[in-house]
Amino acid sequence: METDTENQLAQEIERELYERHGATLGGPPLYRALGFPTAAAMRQAVSRGRMPVPLFDIEGRRGRFALTREVARWLASCRTKGLTQSSGAQRAATGTTKEDAM
Repeated sequence: METDTENQLAQEIERELYERHGATLGGPPLYRALGFPTAAAMRQAVSRGRMPVPLFDIEGRRGRFALTREVARWLASCRTKGLTQSSGAQRAATGTTKEDAM
């Protein structure tokens, strides 16, 4: 479930990616946006079925592509999950509960 903050972040990321790369991402912009250090690392994830966004082929073009919008939504989701997990880990480390933090 997307929150308003996550949705706003996804729109901002999408706008920035779209301005730089257009509606689709492929090659280095794609694997970098997904956090892979190299194209080979992304290919390995594809072969293992561990891609976080759907990839597709474009006739007459080499490589795999993803929609900028889907990459942006995935990145915003990762950010939200990371913040949630981070705050939960901080509470666990300090021994506070969610109610104590309020």
